Amino acid sequence: MINRAIENIVVKKLTDKKAIILLGPRQSGKSTLLEMLRPQLKQPVLWWNGDETDVRAFLEKPTSTLLRSLIGKNKTVIIDEAQRIENIGLCIKLITDNIKQVKIIATGSSAFELANKINEPLTGRKWEYHLYPLSFGEMVAHTNLLEEKRLLHHRLIYGYYPEIVTSPGNEQDLLKQLANSYLYKDILTWERIQKPDKLEKLVQALAFQTAQVISYHELGQLCGLNSETVEKYINLLEKAFIVFRLSSFSRNLRNELKKSYKIYFYDNGLRNAVINQFNPVNLRNDMGQLWENWFISERIKYANNSGKNMSRFFWRTLAQQEVDYIEDTKGVITAFECKWNVKAKGGLSRAFSNAYPEAKTHLIHPGNAHEFLVSKN
Repeated sequence: MINRAIENIVVKKLTDKKAIILLGPRQSGKSTLLEMLRPQLKQPVLWWNGDETDVRAFLEKPTSTLLRSLIGKNKTVIIDEAQRIENIGLCIKLITDNIKQVKIIATGSSAFELANKINEPLTGRKWEYHLYPLSFGEMVAHTNLLEEKRLLHHRLIYGYYPEIVTSPGNEQDLLKQLANSYLYKDILTWERIQKPDKLEKLVQALAFQTAQVISYHELGQLCGLNSETVEKYINLLEKAFIVFRLSSFSRNLRNELKKSYKIYFYDNGLRNAVINQFNPVNLRNDMGQLWENWFISERIKYANNSGKNMSRFFWRTLAQQEVDYIEDTKGVITAFECKWNVKAKGGLSRAFSNAYPEAKTHLIHPGNAHEFLVSKN
């Protein structure tokens, strides 16, 4: 069993009165983590799954009396895929407020749907955490640094979804199944999207434009959608933890790009599955994109697993000078330029260094990336 870095953070919150909300993409290991935590939970444990019709029906119109009868003598209630349940926020609130001996843990694969249902009812009543696919740092802790560096080419192509990591030899089939079965499931359910084929085309277009500045208008033309719908769909894909956007960093110069976005996938393997591109590293022409996507997504997982808070950006000027990735941590600026081939010409933009002389700067390549992704503790 691969230990998850966030486990210790969650364990510390098991003894207080607040609900624990665990968000992350489907198949990222949320249920497995809760199974690992089971011995530390107050017993007995009741487990509800929001994907099950009878569970949704019972909890659709919750009352304190109904919930007491359903929970019985259980001391911990786990609600898996909680976003599928109407009034889940009210349900958790009633348990937290009126059945005080019970600890609630809810998981969700939709930040959009679950946030809409819990934020107001659970103000001051919840701890919220994210569980992404496995990280480089978690795998180093599971094996060792040398082993994980040896597997870097493999991870760049197939990613870190737990089932992919633990099923060597079946990566392509499993990733295709993951993409086909789960990628659009929640989005189509929430929004009743009328043209799922166009959503699929959009995801493929985003995969080809990974690590590039995107235009909603151009994406719309490629997919047969208007700009507003493209932006709406990308927002939904973000809430389902499939992609994320970086906005442009702009403070000092007139010619800095403003209100622009670059797109990334949380997992390289899922990105490659969307476009059915599993060629090995030496036969690819998109290694710059894959390397940048890998490092930035890993940096996000590292910050999440370490409890670090920061704002994230990219930087670019109208003259095409750019920096791949920028972190702002309480006003401290750190800039990263990602280079798959360390011998390639070019480093961090001199224009950026001149405009932001106080910024820390790093050139990230396969030889040193681990220094920024593995906890020093």
